[in-house]
Amino acid sequence: MTPVAPVTLLVIAKEPRPGRVKTRLTPPFTPEEAAGLAEAALADTLDVVARTPAGRRVLVLDGAPGPWLPAGFEVVPQCAGGLDERLAAAFAGCDGPALLIGMDTPQVTPELLTVDFADCEAYFGPAEDGGFWALGLAEPDPGLLRGVPMSAPDTGAAQRLRLAHLRVRELPRLRDVDTADDAAVVAGAAPGGRFAARLARLTAARR
Repeated sequence: MTPVAPVTLLVIAKEPRPGRVKTRLTPPFTPEEAAGLAEAALADTLDVVARTPAGRRVLVLDGAPGPWLPAGFEVVPQCAGGLDERLAAAFAGCDGPALLIGMDTPQVTPELLTVDFADCEAYFGPAEDGGFWALGLAEPDPGLLRGVPMSAPDTGAAQRLRLAHLRVRELPRLRDVDTADDAAVVAGAAPGGRFAARLARLTAARR
């Protein structure tokens, strides 16, 4: 039996700078507050990835790393182009099984991210907004992502259709942080994280 190669964990993210991230949180939050929430979400996500068994941990970053980046990560810049091209390029940098997530689901856990491709060829994690929060490929093929319409209500369905010829294992449906309502629900799902603490401080300051 051929041994399964270690999985590369990919996190695609933007540097949490005001006006560049989580703009749909404004209002009720200011651009600076929205960036602070984004930074907390990213820090929680990277902490979980750091605690998940992996062959490599790679942050595919638009911007510059900051103090929120833990040790043990390779940092590679995002390529130019639409999100489909940037996701495709992230997978193109892998020579074995890979699982990609974003910075919008700080409620993830090491258990969710510990995947085994021994009996499947792909993993798919749908998001409640119609997109997807995770995509895993046993043999990374950038062509499976190029041309998929991103940030649309049918993004998840279109991406899932690209995987129709593969053996796919479904991951739980999660909620992305896009709006203030999303933030409250996600914080409730991970009350011990930095994201929940930051949201609680901002909410308390408005009372």
